[in-house]
Amino acid sequence: MPDILIAFFLLGLLAGLIRSDLALSGGAHDLIGIMLMMAIGLKGGMAMSGQLHPDMLLTVLTVLALGFTVPLLCYAALRSLARIDGANSASLAAHYGSVSAGTFAIAMAYADHHNLMLSPDTTLHLVLLEVPAIIVGVLLYKYQGGATGTTASVVREAVTGRGVVLMIGGLLLGLFYGEAGAGKIAPLFIALFPGFLALFLLEAGISTAKYLREWRPGYWRLVGFALLAPPLLALIGLAAALMLDLPAGSAVVLATLMASASYIAAPAAVRHAMPQANVGMALFAALGVTFPFNVLVGIPLYNAAFQWLARF
Repeated sequence: MPDILIAFFLLGLLAGLIRSDLALSGGAHDLIGIMLMMAIGLKGGMAMSGQLHPDMLLTVLTVLALGFTVPLLCYAALRSLARIDGANSASLAAHYGSVSAGTFAIAMAYADHHNLMLSPDTTLHLVLLEVPAIIVGVLLYKYQGGATGTTASVVREAVTGRGVVLMIGGLLLGLFYGEAGAGKIAPLFIALFPGFLALFLLEAGISTAKYLREWRPGYWRLVGFALLAPPLLALIGLAAALMLDLPAGSAVVLATLMASASYIAAPAAVRHAMPQANVGMALFAALGVTFPFNVLVGIPLYNAAFQWLARF
C-alpha cells in the first residue's frame, strides 16, 4: 500500500484521466497554497530558532552555488542532447533549476515518516534554490536577444512572488518567535499541515492528468530529459550533502529539491520575461512527468542512494 499522501495524488490523477468533474475552486487552490507555503516557512523558522551558528554559512553558500549552476547544466543538456530551441531551453532551465515547494513538502513528510534526521536549516535550502535559476534562465534568454523587461525587473518579480514572500516571511516569523511565541498558531499551520498537503496532492494529481493530455508529437526527447534529469541532479545534491555532512533527512530533501522542477514560481516569471518560450511545454515536463516521477519513485530512490553512498 502506498503512503496515504501518495494515495491522494493517485486519486486526483485517476479523476483527471477519467475526466471527472472533481476540481478545487480557484479560491480553495489559493488558500491551500498559502497554507502550505506559510507552514513550510514557519516550521523551518521554528526549527532554526536558537540554532543559528556560523557553520551554516558554508551550507548556504554551497546551496546558492548549486542554484546558479544547475540551470546552466540543464541548458547545455537541453540544447545539445534534447535538441530543444534556445528559448524553450532557457525556459526549461529556469524551471528545472528552480524548485517545487510541493515536492519539498512531500520530501519533508517522507523524512518525518521514516524518522530521518533533519538539520534546523533544511527549509532554508528551499528558499535559497527558489530564485537563482529563474535569474539565470532569463539571462540565458536575454543572451539570445529575446527577453522583455530589464533583468532587475525580472529579479524583482521573482523575489516578490507570493511563494517566496510567504516562505521567507514564515521563516523569519518562526525564527524570531520560536516555538513559544508561535505556539498559538501552530494548530492551524503545523497540526493541519498533513491535511492541506493531502488536498494539494489531490489537486496536483488532477493537474498532472491535464498536462499529460497536452502530449505533442516530438515530445519524446523532452520526456527523456524530464525522466533522466531528476536522478542525475539528485546525485549532485547527494554529493553536496555528503560533503557538507548533512544528516540523512536533510540529504534526501536536498537531493529531492535538486531533482524537482518549479511549476508555480518559474512559469509566472517565464510568461512575462520569455514571450517566445512555450510555458505549456515546461509545465508538461515539470508537472506531467517530473513531479509524479519524484513523488512515486524518486524520493525513496534518493533515500536508498544516500544510504548506500553513506557507507563509503
